[in-house]
Amino acid sequence: MTVKKVLVVEDEPGIRDMLRLALETADFECLEAGDIADAYQQVIHNSPDIVLLDWMLPGGTGIELLRRLKKEEATQHVPVIMLTAKAHEDNVIQGLEVGADDYMTKPFAPKELIARMRALLRRAVQENVNDELRVGELVIELSSHRVLVNGKTLEMGPTEFKLLQFFMSNPDRAYSRAQLLDRIWGLNVYVEERTVDVHIRRLRKALQAGAPHYSDLIQTVRGVGYRFSDRGIALA
Repeated sequence: MTVKKVLVVEDEPGIRDMLRLALETADFECLEAGDIADAYQQVIHNSPDIVLLDWMLPGGTGIELLRRLKKEEATQHVPVIMLTAKAHEDNVIQGLEVGADDYMTKPFAPKELIARMRALLRRAVQENVNDELRVGELVIELSSHRVLVNGKTLEMGPTEFKLLQFFMSNPDRAYSRAQLLDRIWGLNVYVEERTVDVHIRRLRKALQAGAPHYSDLIQTVRGVGYRFSDRGIALA
């Protein structure tokens, strides 16, 4: 089995030591960086499979590094878990909006962190196996992180992309807002359910920009939540 490389971006040596011990015990290869400049170079030159990113760092914030990684094609698909003492909902939303795949508040249990890491890595492998999702002329290209309708690239944020990918992977099933929060934002991330409605509206708007009737694929299920379905919708 190939050993997975984890980059720990954390300025406190004691926390880095704790994480390195836990990760190496769990058979991960551990890389370390204490600031965003070193972390960026590590990502570029050592190609970690996953990044554990502290919020407050010398020379800038973890959010700044995360934003840079998600903008660049070579690094945008590297899974990132934010590690921070900032538990306020606005901070959680900010990290996830920029593109973090998960979020853990200090102090945390190393075993839970490692379980979440493995779940993210399994998901990344599954996405690489199935590179394209298609419904009619709506296509998600997972490797390039693009959404197209009739060959036209649609603009949408990382959360809307994750929502659409989840819906297209699980069609014709209704999901509650709480279920969508767990699946898209992750367990133990405290975000209000109304946040789901905001991102659904943004997703519908993005799909409508490609072709008006494609926004109808995201259906409101009264008393439940939302469903993705092409039944009864002419997509030709």
